[in-house]
Amino acid sequence: MARLKIDNRTARALWLTSHGLGQAPTGPLDSLDLIQRLGFVQLDTIQVISRAHHHILWSRNQTYREPLLDPLLRDRRQVFEHFTHDASVLPMAFLPMWQRQFRRKKAQVARSSWFGKHLDPELIAQVTRRITEEGPLSTHDFETKVKGEKAMWARPPHKMVLDYLWYSGDLATSHREGFTKYYDLAERVFPRDLPVFSDAQQIDGLCRAALERIGFGTPGEIQRFWDACTAQEVKFWAEGAAAEVVEVEVQGADGRWTTALACADIEARIAALKEPTSRLRILNPFDPAIRDRARLSRLFGFDYTVEMFVPAAKRKWGYYVYPLLEGNRFVGRIEAKGDRVQGTLTLTNHWTETDRLRTEKRAAKLGAELTRLAKLAGLKQVVWAV
Repeated sequence: MARLKIDNRTARALWLTSHGLGQAPTGPLDSLDLIQRLGFVQLDTIQVISRAHHHILWSRNQTYREPLLDPLLRDRRQVFEHFTHDASVLPMAFLPMWQRQFRRKKAQVARSSWFGKHLDPELIAQVTRRITEEGPLSTHDFETKVKGEKAMWARPPHKMVLDYLWYSGDLATSHREGFTKYYDLAERVFPRDLPVFSDAQQIDGLCRAALERIGFGTPGEIQRFWDACTAQEVKFWAEGAAAEVVEVEVQGADGRWTTALACADIEARIAALKEPTSRLRILNPFDPAIRDRARLSRLFGFDYTVEMFVPAAKRKWGYYVYPLLEGNRFVGRIEAKGDRVQGTLTLTNHWTETDRLRTEKRAAKLGAELTRLAKLAGLKQVVWAV
């Protein structure tokens, strides 16, 4: 039987729709539903305008505001924090499928030379005892110091222990004050009487959930969605699930075709597609729709990388650069900065992919979106410095 062929225009529409970017970001807001549909939302410490996790949710529904995430974690326990490809917020419904990831991360961290020398059993016992007796604590409640040279990523021993126990699933994020994480015993944060799944069942659940959320992808793309299974485990899963997934050919922006797996209802998804909204969108650098840079380039012909950790003199674009999505294509990128003291959002750089994309109409769209983004961060004025 011939494989279903998905042309590039359809593939782009599927990808954007699967990631909640196909329609205008309006309507009733359900923050938990947004997180469940995405699967995870990446956390990031950097706040240029608004932190990544807030920006990502806002991009799907622009009535979202920054204070709306914390109650899902602190009060309702409907989400939890752990490590996918990076620190992320996940729906609590995924916790039964996350038990092997706790074990995987514990083993990875324990054998890491960076962590290993700081994992003193006596300090682990002391940290655990204090949290058991005193309740949720942050790194500021401990006083160990970095010894020797203070390298860029150096952390005091107690912070290394807290992170090790968090990776292991022995501690969990109780809540945050600002962006400061408070750790508590996992048994006091996570629900009790969780269903118990075998490793094979967890792998199956994670792979199915990944494919459901991306619509179609290669085994490598399915593996990278959570980064909670090995490439071999995903390959083995794909072989076993052959009767329940669809093999497809997906056309890239350059016209070339790639073999991929698709969810069983892929033809129904294609039939239900609508043309992506023509609204111009400012996406966060850590948005899940653009995280896989190779896939982004293949589907959209848009080459993008983050340069926060690239020396300034070697950056092609800038420190924190936001991609611009319009319809089913990326039309440019901007550099902008929020100042919460002054109440301003300043546009400092604006690039379009081609000169013909720099039009008054598109500039007006960008201005409108900057005004909306300013509201997310509680900023009153947009300043164009370009």
